[in-house]
Amino acid sequence: MTPDQYCADKARASGSSFYSAFRFLPAERRRAITALYAFCREVDDVVDEIHDEGVARAKLGWWREEIARLFDGVPQHPVTQALLPHVDAFDLARGLFDEIIDGMQMDLDVARYNRFADLLLYCHRVAGVVGQLSAQIFGYTDRATLKYAHELGIAFQLTNIARDVGEDARRGRLYLPVEDLQRFNVPAADIMAYRESAAFTELMAFQIARADDYYQRAWALLPKADRKAQRPGLIMAAIYRATLHELSLDGPGKVLNQRLSLPPGRKLWLAWRTWAFGYRA
Repeated sequence: MTPDQYCADKARASGSSFYSAFRFLPAERRRAITALYAFCREVDDVVDEIHDEGVARAKLGWWREEIARLFDGVPQHPVTQALLPHVDAFDLARGLFDEIIDGMQMDLDVARYNRFADLLLYCHRVAGVVGQLSAQIFGYTDRATLKYAHELGIAFQLTNIARDVGEDARRGRLYLPVEDLQRFNVPAADIMAYRESAAFTELMAFQIARADDYYQRAWALLPKADRKAQRPGLIMAAIYRATLHELSLDGPGKVLNQRLSLPPGRKLWLAWRTWAFGYRA
């Protein structure tokens, strides 16, 4: 199996919106974004699937060393071997890969986020910098596009957090800031016990509105000159934002006991519509 095939299989197995968004890219850019996505899946799986904290920390340490080997030109893992030809081609910075690993380590280091500002640091590391790397792979002419991509990454992560509240609770995690729980009078214990309430529904409506605001902010930052090149990210925005709206329509409080996902056919339709006619803010 080649490194590129390993990455493609990793991406396909995730069952995400990945293929709907990136299937239209030219081959080189598609291989590069697939390798980046596979890297993110690898380090995310460390904290999601390894239940021994010591082993998880050691594995993240190994990935830090592997990123150093990647930028020294001698990677060992299929994912970093697939990334190697794209590092220089798309000017991908080592520090951004290190920040992604820093974000994953926060899942081991931080039990609760007291303020939204604290959560934003996590979102920046695990999603904002991924957005920036992706924008570089897609191509841009105006550096303001990197700011757009960062904010879009934040929007994606906030969408994931809203969608996955129940799933995260079953893993013993809670990403909603303490200040928000207190504002809406929702005890953390209720969420960890999957207890729905009117107060929780109001809390989630607030989280959904906040995430939607980040999509609007991102779109406002994207220069017109780069909208065509950034269409793959805009396809992801169309799919993720549709998911966010479905959460609102389905009842925000239901996220504790069910996980919403758009059917593949709708994702493909959104991808085609966005590629052909542009993103609808």
